[in-house]
Amino acid sequence: MSVALIILGAGKGTRMNSELPKVVHPIAGAPMLVHAMRAGATLDPAHTVIVAGHGADTVTKVTHAYDDEAKIVLQNEQLGTGHAVLQAADALAGFEGKVIVMYGDTPFVKPETLEAMIAAKADVVVLGFEPADAGRYGRLVTNGASLERIVEFKDATDTERAITLCNSGVICCAAPLLFELLNKVTNDNASGEYYLTDVIGLARTAGHTATVVTCSEAETLGINSRAELAAADALFQAAARLALLDDGVTLVAPDTVYLSLDTLIGRDTIIEPNVVFGPDVTVESGATIRAFSHLEGCHVSRGSIVGPYARLRPGAELSENVRVGNFVEIKNATIAEGAKVNHLSYIGDASIGERSNIGAGTITCNYDGVMKHHTEIGADVFIGSNTMLVAPVTIGNRAMTGSGSVITSDVGPEALALSRAPQIEKPGMAQKLFDMLQAKKAGMSRSS
Repeated sequence: MSVALIILGAGKGTRMNSELPKVVHPIAGAPMLVHAMRAGATLDPAHTVIVAGHGADTVTKVTHAYDDEAKIVLQNEQLGTGHAVLQAADALAGFEGKVIVMYGDTPFVKPETLEAMIAAKADVVVLGFEPADAGRYGRLVTNGASLERIVEFKDATDTERAITLCNSGVICCAAPLLFELLNKVTNDNASGEYYLTDVIGLARTAGHTATVVTCSEAETLGINSRAELAAADALFQAAARLALLDDGVTLVAPDTVYLSLDTLIGRDTIIEPNVVFGPDVTVESGATIRAFSHLEGCHVSRGSIVGPYARLRPGAELSENVRVGNFVEIKNATIAEGAKVNHLSYIGDASIGERSNIGAGTITCNYDGVMKHHTEIGADVFIGSNTMLVAPVTIGNRAMTGSGSVITSDVGPEALALSRAPQIEKPGMAQKLFDMLQAKKAGMSRSS
């Protein structure tokens, strides 16, 4: 059966104390909205509709960065969840399949939970949970397997408030029935809002069936403040680290490793303490990432060693058995198999051939203030320490540069390139200079 997603993301999130819409605040390097979209994407939805309001332009940008086919609809007035979902009616006109309504600020609902809701045998399916403290959650009033109605806490009686089965807000229903019921919802309640939850009572009154699928409280975690955002990130990190350990990755100090939503690490890889993985990082099996390294937008092949204190920026591509050492930064560069960039170097907009060795202090001077330029280094090249490679420049296979050289022209295969000012030695001059400076310093002391 075809499935469509409606994800609500119109709220400002006043408690976030931010100019940004609440749903674009990041967890594990990705906006929380993307977490919800990613979970829903496992259902291969025919349509994804995001309901935006506050900061709609920002929400649209984030949405389309993840899925450029997703539709954006606007909720210009914040009149409740039922009103928000109804804004998606035109975008889903003619769609006959099931709709799952999700929330951009509830990022941890699992794909298998959504699949269970799709498979449930009822006209309307609600996702419920039993929290440690039911607090002010809406309550699910059931009769056996049948869901009779949902009661918001502020509208509930004492008996209803004693119920421990609570409403997550996530709902699944055939599109035609969902919008038919929403058009009957009124705002006759304590908040004067159009509640999505009212569709349950309306469905039961009309003779339709309703039921509950349950999940853990952690899946339904909603985020309304910076403190809750931090707590959510901590929950994600704990789960992601455990998953890596179960998959055969060694985390020397798990609590110190920071992972992103899309981090991929192969088994038998060793991750040392205080490593940060930004978005879009893949590390193949058998690699080692040493302490205090930062990686984002890069690929590390098997057998490579990175760090300590290394930085791999977007576009860094490390082939097998590459060595990248301490205080090395690599950006938009391909490092071929067996090459070494062991210390104190910047390699940007470059290609380094197999088995080449880049000496300490080497810089590819890739930016002229306006344009970026490429440096091409062949195979089996030796770049002497403190070499400046002024791009665009090509170093041929098996060539060498002398330490301290500034290379501004191409170097042919097997050639040695030297570019230094001549060394000048003046006998006795050092002692004369020291004597002069010491006398000057003594004079300054007497005058003070």
